[in-house]
Amino acid sequence: MKYLPLNPQIFIDNRKRFAGKMEKNAIAIFNSNDELPTNGDALFKFKQNTDLFWLTGIEQEDSMLVLYPDNPDPKYREVLVLVRPNELKEKWDGHRLRVQEAKAISGIQTIIWLDTLDGMLQPWIHWADSIYLNTNENDRKANLVPVRDYRYIKQMKRRYPLHTYKRSAQILKELRGIKSALEVEVLQKAIDITDNTFRHLLQFIKPGVMEYEIEAEIYHQFMKQRSAGPAYGSIIASGDRARTLHYVENNQECKDGELILMDFGAEYGNYCADLTRTIPVNGKFGRRQKIVYNACLHLHHYAASILKPGISILDYTEKVGEEATQVFLKIGLLRKSDVKNEDPENRAYRKYLYHGISHHLGIDVHDLGTRTEPIKPGMVFTIEPGIYIEEEKMGVRIENNFWITKSGNKDLMKNIPITVEEIEALMKV
Repeated sequence: MKYLPLNPQIFIDNRKRFAGKMEKNAIAIFNSNDELPTNGDALFKFKQNTDLFWLTGIEQEDSMLVLYPDNPDPKYREVLVLVRPNELKEKWDGHRLRVQEAKAISGIQTIIWLDTLDGMLQPWIHWADSIYLNTNENDRKANLVPVRDYRYIKQMKRRYPLHTYKRSAQILKELRGIKSALEVEVLQKAIDITDNTFRHLLQFIKPGVMEYEIEAEIYHQFMKQRSAGPAYGSIIASGDRARTLHYVENNQECKDGELILMDFGAEYGNYCADLTRTIPVNGKFGRRQKIVYNACLHLHHYAASILKPGISILDYTEKVGEEATQVFLKIGLLRKSDVKNEDPENRAYRKYLYHGISHHLGIDVHDLGTRTEPIKPGMVFTIEPGIYIEEEKMGVRIENNFWITKSGNKDLMKNIPITVEEIEALMKV
């Protein structure tokens, strides 16, 4: 890992929270992700299962966690399972965790090797009344590959068919949605790295620069600051390409007079920042560009004013849509007749703002959490309204990250330049 060691209390507390939600005399088992092949004998860069990381802080492949709070032997109430270090494999693939290293990272005191697990796990399963197993229940999931979690479920049900099986994902969706202060400290580090990088880009971007050059600068600046790299594929969209929400080709020239929409964020300690800024390639907003940008910034501030405990994302999105309707009337995108005759299922403002305003943020960029239940203190959200105008070949989006408090929210990106005046001043230097 490139980042400095995280406070193991993060993972100790997370396991305690999860164990507190388990039924009596139940056991929970978590698996690491698969190593996935590319072509030939090559593998994709390994990415840990974020549920397992949230509980342990362990990034190594072939790892497992067993939680059994009512185990008759207290030593085995939480057990971290690691692959046994192998001298020959380490010559090829590098260092594997030793017991003391794993204890320091996770705070777990009982470490066993994967090749000894079966004989130890069987009596624990026999003592337990129910078994919690994990699957990916992120509402945005679209991957149908039979990954390790799903294969393990089949294996366990075949070996222990009379046990009652429970879904860990139901508990994790609730718990991971609420970030502790220690987690937000790590997230803030990712945000600060992103802040420094954005300020660098304001000095770097000039007419004639290529989108991929900007992407390279982002990657370079991130890694200089101990980030593992981008938390997601950076979107560097100049001109009309800014209207494509997931534009990732990043292969065009940034031209004088265009705006450039940049959606990027650093990963630090596996926690993800998610920033969007739209800036003028030549350092100066045009008159119409400034009007549209300030309209988007108004929506951003309005959304921040109502994103607080008690409201649901669905209700919040509806309110922002009402405000967007008024803003779009004001800047000439909509006419009163457009609003009067709009389809309630496809409102008029959706022509220019066709995505959601916020999503949960954490270890995953689109992190676990509810969309229908009331928002609670401790949740972290993006706020990212956009205005996309096909007729003007223009797209503007502004995005910050917010931690929900008891009375409202805290803008974790409050120090990152956001106004027309701030951006123009820093690009002029």
